[in-house]
Amino acid sequence: MPTSLLKATLPTVAEDRPPRVVYRDLHGVLLLDKSVGLSSNAALQRARRLLRATKAGHTGSLDPLASGMLPLCFGEATKVAGYLLDGDKRYAFRLALGAKTATGDAEGPVVAEAGVPRLNTALIEHVMAGLRGPQQQVPPMHSALKRDGRPLYELARQGIEVERAPRAVVLHQFICTGFGTDWLDAEVHCSKGTYVRVLGETLAAALGTVGHLAALRRLWAAPFADLPVVTLEQLEAEGEAAREARLLPADAALVDHPAATLSLAAARALARGQNPLIEDVSPETDAGKVWRLYGPDASFFGLGEVVFGAAGVATWRAVRLFAGPVARFAGSG
Repeated sequence: MPTSLLKATLPTVAEDRPPRVVYRDLHGVLLLDKSVGLSSNAALQRARRLLRATKAGHTGSLDPLASGMLPLCFGEATKVAGYLLDGDKRYAFRLALGAKTATGDAEGPVVAEAGVPRLNTALIEHVMAGLRGPQQQVPPMHSALKRDGRPLYELARQGIEVERAPRAVVLHQFICTGFGTDWLDAEVHCSKGTYVRVLGETLAAALGTVGHLAALRRLWAAPFADLPVVTLEQLEAEGEAAREARLLPADAALVDHPAATLSLAAARALARGQNPLIEDVSPETDAGKVWRLYGPDASFFGLGEVVFGAAGVATWRAVRLFAGPVARFAGSG
């Protein structure tokens, strides 16, 4: 075979490789519907690749066995990700009764069994009523909390159990949505830091048995209650423009924070690292609050805090500013 023909019939290295993804600066929040079996970080990386976003992060992980809303932040929106960790959550779960597992969910081996009492609506409501409201909850050993730099789940896998300080949590709403002879479905609206696996075990104990989570879904994470979510499969089936259209602006994550519009002079001062004066604020009501700041052109400028100095003089202190507005106003005037 002539050499020229041989070269033409052999695929080049470039032809064997998948197309190289060219990443770009992309900003916003995506409300992903994470599927069961996928870690939060794996879901984030798949979404990041589909959107070709240079920078990305998730806000509060979901266990691989859990599904539901996982807010993902891209680009400048990663600057507000920390504020989403403090929000309330709402979960739906199925509690399998009669068997306790080492992990509190279906992933771990059964470590204890007990009979299940005959359930009825009155009994379940009585028990749930006693669990609503503020309370102390001890985090599980199978969690990402760290002790001396090591996640607790690593210690648990070695059969090591350490003391954990209880945490203050609040169950704002806790309702039963169905039950059978050995299972119970429930929804809970809870504060940050609530471990639903622990709640399931507590509920089972209050009913006079043991139990573990058979299924868990996060319905929403504040402040995105009742907003639509998108699966990775849906994103994969869409074009790039449709994917980008699903992104919420970064300030959508901060609707619970008060808002203020900066004057042109104040925007220029903050962009240049200065602390401009503020009027019409009170140390009794405004000190220590983190505000959403908007430029005089209505663009989201970032986050600022009101600081009161001598004689009650108030100034803005930058907490998190966004690069675009800063560059625009720092170089203006």
